[in-house]
Amino acid sequence: MTATAARTALVAGATGLVGGELLRQLATNSAYTRVTALVRRAADLPQGVVPVIADFERLDQAAEHLGADHVFCGLGTTIRKAGSQAAFRHVDHDYVVSLAQLARGRGARHFLLVSSIGADPRSRVFYTRVKGEVEAEVQTLGYPSLTIVRPSFLLGPRAEFRLVEALMTPVVPLLPRRFRGVQAWAVAATLIRAATEDRSGVRVIESREIAD
Repeated sequence: MTATAARTALVAGATGLVGGELLRQLATNSAYTRVTALVRRAADLPQGVVPVIADFERLDQAAEHLGADHVFCGLGTTIRKAGSQAAFRHVDHDYVVSLAQLARGRGARHFLLVSSIGADPRSRVFYTRVKGEVEAEVQTLGYPSLTIVRPSFLLGPRAEFRLVEALMTPVVPLLPRRFRGVQAWAVAATLIRAATEDRSGVRVIESREIAD
């Protein structure tokens, strides 16, 4: 596929902070002839975005809608919202891997994953260990192109209140550069730029690169 060839995009986690930014930017990007949003329920989406309502517990039932050149995955929750570590892992690991498997089976060539700073399958921290395990499993699925972004905590308007992010925001300028929060719009822009470049193989983009 050439740099100017028309592409199709699928966004999962479309109602989240990064997912919403992805939809806003993709909806006006002339490189894409079709942008599909995978959502759990009806949602207010940018004009031109095609909604697909899917049950992530039975994602295989929506497999026919998962074919796209580029799959952007911003799926994720928090342990507090999920209610337990097991429930968190089910969303942040199982849902993501299932999506990646099914989309690859429908011909997706480039998977673009929002992970986390510090992601490592050997981490002693549960959150970053789960993120690392997801990265490792997605790399086994045979995507010609795989982009992983590892942002620090996300900045931007949220529908829900997150105490840690609220407390961290005022001290962002005082943090070491690699740990500073990054704007959700910058994460989305980084993902779309990586999709446009469409490099072969695995590409990992750390939080500092996103901020830059």
